[in-house]
Amino acid sequence: MNKVLDPQLMAERIESLKAGLLGCLCLAIAFFITTLVNSLLLTKYFNILSTLSLNTQDLRWLISAGIAAFCGLLFGVTYRYIIRSDKNFQLKSGGVLAFGLVRGLTQLDIGLSCSSSVVPFIIMGIESILWFGLAAFAIDTAFHFGWIKPFQSNESYDN
Repeated sequence: MNKVLDPQLMAERIESLKAGLLGCLCLAIAFFITTLVNSLLLTKYFNILSTLSLNTQDLRWLISAGIAAFCGLLFGVTYRYIIRSDKNFQLKSGGVLAFGLVRGLTQLDIGLSCSSSVVPFIIMGIESILWFGLAAFAIDTAFHFGWIKPFQSNESYDN
């Protein structure tokens, strides 16, 4: 049978898409919340964090939101395959830290090359880990309630 049209594979793809869309939504919401907190609170009281403020008149914040949402989509799909139906805390936290650290360390690297202060970029790195933690919590909750089915390893896909 044609593997592309296999109903079991299509069902798995739909579950992966649902996990990806939930991750996308979570990171987009987390992005907007942290952007508001950064712009309305942190930058007003701590001058060193002024680079965290995004100008809503500028379209760069929209690109940043899109990048965060796309990272959430990739995380959601990957997280579903990482944890499968395991209850292993190390797998779950490892997936969150892998995505969070890649995003956070990249921001820190940019901050080291472009700015005299790395403090805002450290905060952005911590935010990234928290974002992916929130997405993992939402996906785990969706697994628990049966809204998304965990990936079941099946050897018949390899044939």
